[in-house]
Amino acid sequence: MSRKSLIIILIVLCVLFLLYKLAYMFSPGSYPFAEHYELNYPEHKVIDVINKLKTSDKELIVPKVTINGNGQFDLNDGKNNKTDYWHKFYFYDKNKEQITLTWTRPSGKNTTIFAFVSINNGLDIGNWKRINDDFGYFENKKIKENFEETILKRVKENLENK
Repeated sequence: MSRKSLIIILIVLCVLFLLYKLAYMFSPGSYPFAEHYELNYPEHKVIDVINKLKTSDKELIVPKVTINGNGQFDLNDGKNNKTDYWHKFYFYDKNKEQITLTWTRPSGKNTTIFAFVSINNGLDIGNWKRINDDFGYFENKKIKENFEETILKRVKENLENK
């Protein structure tokens, strides 16, 4: 292969990489990498089941957190204000010392999207890592499987039993 061909191939690869990075910068929405799960129940039922799950399993409730090592704050579930589109939920995994951020939103009259957004390592807020973005393929797959087994499965079972 000639030197000229190698340079052309290298330039094409660089252009493709730059286009990929440009598209990445303009990912749509507030949570472009969230893993979505569609549940065939109205949002109010999903919210009710998640609240009851957290009430029955106190291990899932996030203890007080700090921000940059300062203060003591609660991470409250729910909407920040009446115009919010997402109903956020925070779950705590004591064994891994991780906080999981999720949200729900209606996707139809009787369907709800339950999304797995990110994980914060430790109780000091600011260490968030986005699912489907900040982890390698195999680590991301393992994290999603853990979420599906520890939270999503329980939510689905409680919805079916309700």
